Amino acid sequence: MTAEVKVEEKQVESEVVIASAVVPPVEETTVKAVVEDEVKAVEEVDGSETKVVEKISSFKEESDFFSDLKDSEKKALSDLKTKLEEAIVENTLFRKKKETPVKVVEKKKEVEEKAEDEKKSEAEESPKEEAKTDAVVTEEAKAETTEDVVQKESPKEEVKTEADVVDTKEEVKAEIAEEEKKTEEAVVTKEATVEQEEEDEIVDNDIELWGVPLLPSKGAEGTDVILLKFLRARDFKVNDAFEMLKKTLKWRKEQKINSVLGRDFGEDLASAAYMNGLDRESRPVCYNVYSVFGNEELYQATFGSEQTRENLLKWRFQLMEKGTQKLDLKPGGVTSLLQIHDLKNCPGPLKKELWVAIKNAIVALQDNYPELVSRNVFINVPFWFYAVSTLLSPFLTQRTKSKFVVPRPANVTETLLKYIPAEEIPVQYGGFKRDDDTEFSKEAVSEVVVKPGSSETIEIPATETEGTLVWDVAVLGWEVNYKEEFVPADEGAYTIIVQKVKKIGSNEGPVRNSFKNSESGKIVLTVDNVSSKKKKRVLYRYRTKTESSC
Repeated sequence: MTAEVKVEEKQVESEVVIASAVVPPVEETTVKAVVEDEVKAVEEVDGSETKVVEKISSFKEESDFFSDLKDSEKKALSDLKTKLEEAIVENTLFRKKKETPVKVVEKKKEVEEKAEDEKKSEAEESPKEEAKTDAVVTEEAKAETTEDVVQKESPKEEVKTEADVVDTKEEVKAEIAEEEKKTEEAVVTKEATVEQEEEDEIVDNDIELWGVPLLPSKGAEGTDVILLKFLRARDFKVNDAFEMLKKTLKWRKEQKINSVLGRDFGEDLASAAYMNGLDRESRPVCYNVYSVFGNEELYQATFGSEQTRENLLKWRFQLMEKGTQKLDLKPGGVTSLLQIHDLKNCPGPLKKELWVAIKNAIVALQDNYPELVSRNVFINVPFWFYAVSTLLSPFLTQRTKSKFVVPRPANVTETLLKYIPAEEIPVQYGGFKRDDDTEFSKEAVSEVVVKPGSSETIEIPATETEGTLVWDVAVLGWEVNYKEEFVPADEGAYTIIVQKVKKIGSNEGPVRNSFKNSESGKIVLTVDNVSSKKKKRVLYRYRTKTESSC
């Protein structure tokens, strides 16, 4: 079996999603062999064969305001609220309404039918017995001259037959009574068991999910938002959404999710996924960094046993719970997260335990945290990712797959900028966000476009005679010539070179520099686009620090 991978050559504006593309033809023989081995390894884990992943249209998050819903959606929401209200109030959310078990009912019915048949049989036997008695009397009258033995035995046989009939009736009645007694005992025993189970599944009217009351009659703002998430996850099929909600509540109880929040899973896992910043819609952003599992010692500690793999899942659930605590689950509020998955230096498909864990996590999160992720952006994806994605695809709903965005490696920063402002993107991904940054707070980020084969300058005023200028600069894709100068306001003064001209490659991150001036003037940043075909986007921000502001 071959699994060839081609990288889809679309511009980033089309928001490349998981498709049937894979690798360029460079070193085709070697790539093909590696992909075949790795895909085979994944197939052994999953038991399925690779197939082309269909292209998915871009997802657009819907409104949670009732007035914005379609009529059919309004009705579905109303029906679900009615079902949920009834289930909570009548305490049937986790069980069916109290009723006699089917098997017991069938047994009782069988006994009743048997009793009825016996009655019919008695009714049919009565005329026959009477006719038989008459016949015996007549025969006795004719045979008065015969031996006394015949006259003596005939009455005996008649008495014996009547006794047998009486005994049979009594036996049947006794059997019926015994069966009814057993049936009643079985019903009582079964009902007692059911009642005991029901006691264990009692639902409080104050039941909540992610801090939001679920009982519709309480009138909480977030109840509709939560229910809409389950409805959308099941295409507004009320019964399916209701069952999904019940399963989620049971799952949370079985997994003891409420107790997971307080657990300490160690620093190693903390670096594998974390919340950092907000996107353009004020959603919390969660970064998942798979390269940490490239450390063999950590890998074995994380995936070496069933218990450690279970801990990994619990840790992932903990992170999701922490994310939901940052949400504002009400109409018009922030009701979902943005997920970034960094696959740079991620262990390949040969690390079976990792990909089984990823599949299990995806399924659990999809089934129990519906519509709490607005998008999943996969960055720095290796060529084999496209083959692996085909194996994960069967476990994902169409709606989940529509939220996947997979940019080309050269367009990572540009793609992230569509969803996250530059000041909220970590520096390792081409943005300006640094840990414990004290140089900048809420300074605005500006942008300049440099046309192919041309140059642009950025001027930062230095109005103070004494102060310190600090600036950040990022060029998407770089591959430009760049320099920094301080130009004094006094025309007779000399220009000071802060950073001499240098060529910056595509792998360069944002530049931060500073200059302490002793006279007024300006900082001039020059970006020379050496490309003859592609324009460059330059992002920058600056701040002037005086002694009073330091």
